[in-house]
Amino acid sequence: MILFYSPGACSLADHIALHEAGLDFDRIRVDLKTRTTETGQDYLTVSPKGYVPALQLDDGAVLTENIAILSWISDQSAGMIPPGALGRYRLLEMMAFISTEIHKGFKPYFTPGTSDEAKAAAGETISKRLGFLAERMDGLFLFGETFTVADAYLFVMLRWAARVGVSIPEPLPAWFERVKPRPSVKLALEHEGLT
Repeated sequence: MILFYSPGACSLADHIALHEAGLDFDRIRVDLKTRTTETGQDYLTVSPKGYVPALQLDDGAVLTENIAILSWISDQSAGMIPPGALGRYRLLEMMAFISTEIHKGFKPYFTPGTSDEAKAAAGETISKRLGFLAERMDGLFLFGETFTVADAYLFVMLRWAARVGVSIPEPLPAWFERVKPRPSVKLALEHEGLT
């Protein structure tokens, strides 16, 4: 299995989740500007979308998009799915919210030429969305005492928020500091040269 990633990009969530699930995988770095891998391969032959993540399974099949990859990872490790009859669906619900309401909100920060006003407006929206999650946290992680793939995704979003100066509501700063030393997080950050 191969994870195609770019350091610090949203693929970091998949990288953390793969380690958390204890799955064996290789990593190949992608230069998103040239769309080539560290091995010189045209990344568009792996993922015609041209962005990360992509996860190539052992049979050669390729999954793209965080929600799909993180869902697949959670299915490989039942301990990463929240408990209860609706656990799997609550997990999908959370990942969809993070993807569409938070992740996509960062676009102005990564688009050259975006005005400071547009970035400030995006930052306010992102902070409100993070506030929605903060108000609903009940326990150590997003789903109480169970670390899930959604927690891995949220970690990356909080990392981005801190980097661009978005206000992070309580108790998320303490949550971030509690998740940061997890072995899976430390290893993924080390592999991506982000320590």
